[in-house]
Amino acid sequence: MAEALAPGAPLLHPDWQSYECIVDGVARGGNIAWEAKVVRGDVDAAFARPDVTIVESCFRVGRQSHFPFEPRGAVASHEDGRFHIITSTQVPWTVRAVTARVMGVHSSLVRVTVPPVGGAFGLKFDASIEPMAAILARKTGRTVSLVNSREDETTTCLCRENADIRIRSAIGPDGEIVGREAVVLMDAGAYGGEQIFLSTMTAHTLGASYRLGAVRLSSRVVYTNTPPNGAFRSCNGAYNAFALERHTDEICERIGMDRMEFRKRNVLRDGDRGATGQVFEGDVLGPMLDRMEALRARSGTQEHRAGGRLYGRATTVGTWNIFVGPSSATVNLNSDGSVTLVTASVEIGSGSITQGVPQIVAANLGIHPSKVIVKAADTDAAGYDMGTGGGRTVVSMGAAATAACAVVREKLLETASELLQTPPEDLVLREGRVQIKGRPGSGTTIETVIARAEQTKGPISGSGAFTAPGTAKGMPGCAAGHFFDAMDLPVFIVHESEVAVDPETGEVEVLAYRVVQDVGRAINPRAVRGQIQGAVVQGIGYGIHEQVTLGPDGGIEQTGFETYHLPLAQDAVQVEIDLFEGAPSCGPMGTKGIAEVAIMNGGATMACAIADAIGLKVQQLPLTAPRVMALIDGIEPVLDHPHISRRWSDNILK
Repeated sequence: MAEALAPGAPLLHPDWQSYECIVDGVARGGNIAWEAKVVRGDVDAAFARPDVTIVESCFRVGRQSHFPFEPRGAVASHEDGRFHIITSTQVPWTVRAVTARVMGVHSSLVRVTVPPVGGAFGLKFDASIEPMAAILARKTGRTVSLVNSREDETTTCLCRENADIRIRSAIGPDGEIVGREAVVLMDAGAYGGEQIFLSTMTAHTLGASYRLGAVRLSSRVVYTNTPPNGAFRSCNGAYNAFALERHTDEICERIGMDRMEFRKRNVLRDGDRGATGQVFEGDVLGPMLDRMEALRARSGTQEHRAGGRLYGRATTVGTWNIFVGPSSATVNLNSDGSVTLVTASVEIGSGSITQGVPQIVAANLGIHPSKVIVKAADTDAAGYDMGTGGGRTVVSMGAAATAACAVVREKLLETASELLQTPPEDLVLREGRVQIKGRPGSGTTIETVIARAEQTKGPISGSGAFTAPGTAKGMPGCAAGHFFDAMDLPVFIVHESEVAVDPETGEVEVLAYRVVQDVGRAINPRAVRGQIQGAVVQGIGYGIHEQVTLGPDGGIEQTGFETYHLPLAQDAVQVEIDLFEGAPSCGPMGTKGIAEVAIMNGGATMACAIADAIGLKVQQLPLTAPRVMALIDGIEPVLDHPHISRRWSDNILK
């Protein structure tokens, strides 16, 4: 990125001005594909105050590869002018639209169906091989299967992007954050792609968690002559959390304040404003920090297991935004009292479609979740859905399914009212029966009501929809180049790790890991805990194991499991988990998405704990054993990022 931003650098896209742009008036130019900015308050005045301590930090993160066990694959056929694509994707409607555009046909001529997906993590959040399969199917008149080999999958993977970050804070005499400014360079690779949208998240990750005075942030998407990058679980939040929490620890060291005390003083509280001026509701992070201390007190620390190694412990906080957006659902009642849920949402291993949404449907209709049948995603059968990802499925699809259930419920009670000669408002759905309020066991079975409805009015079904509620608002004029300036559904986390570092080898062992997570309402605690456990292991991988390197031709050098170090069984750690319930939520039944945010602070917490253990400045991820050893030996280069000016105004397009 430094080369791409240098004066006189060759333009990778000399015709960028002619490119289709989804938002007008956004700053672009040179090798800057996109620039998102936040400016709130008088930052210069904050830094000019005579009583502030100014702390400046530079950070760098490498790429992370998704490595789902199931590679991308698609089966395409072309018959009677229509395409049918069976594919492993998170976004069937996106695949439908992109394939139609490539093929030059109306989107109604493309049908996409999706079986359960064997892992994704954001890699399958776009159309990749599906249009190519469609082209071959039309040209050959045959059914065509395209499945990536592991080498194909790895070398064309849309990695979590590498990034360079400079962050500077003005700290008041009582430890308050008077002013903050930061510049984040996101490596798009050869094409803008998903990075354009992800640049928005800097305002809601690096600019959140803590109460800020004046603030200005710049998030720049940079073209480089390397493989393109894309969405990865917790998008740019994973590295912004690393930068923010390491910077926070450096602030604490500089002003001589306890790290937990600083966080308790400065985390967002009820009524505080975020970077874009959004007012946050509820006092969440403060009580969660208290819960973390209680969790540690119950389990005890693991310092005794460090032996002769260097011991470190760190606690970090994070804020994420649950993506909402449009979803639709149809609920059909079957004659045996079961329910068929028709959606375009995809099960990618999180349990949202196989567990979470069916539980919501069952609760709304008074039946057991085992009686909810979920139809596999099919764009010919289901209405539009934005896609599975960003922690949105239980919230958005759950809300759409709730709306559909409301229609079904009204029809069901109307028919039952005629059967039982009781007003609908005096009836309840419970345990597979329509009962009269206050009289358990009364009434009749749902099957009986369904049979009556089919005879008199027709089968019972209902459809519902949901989109972003749009209730959260930022301050006008604060944000530019953003796709949303406020978070309708913020979610918070507190992570803590204990590590032992071998001073002779640089090897890091995770002795303990604890998580307090804001879950809104955990309708399936076991599934929630499973997602947190898996996300933490993936986050630990990001922090200390997983490394992508680029060869002299710009290509990814890791071609499979032999050369890319994923966390193995012995690298996993049993996570102690405390589910924090009751925070404000617009989700159905008070739910929030949980799988996305759970990974966000993995790398940050590992970095802060390792820095605590070795007592040295940690600026880069991943902290592989050779890098940790180089830090201990004093040969790891100190980052200063000369390609990011210390003067914030020099880092924005005029």
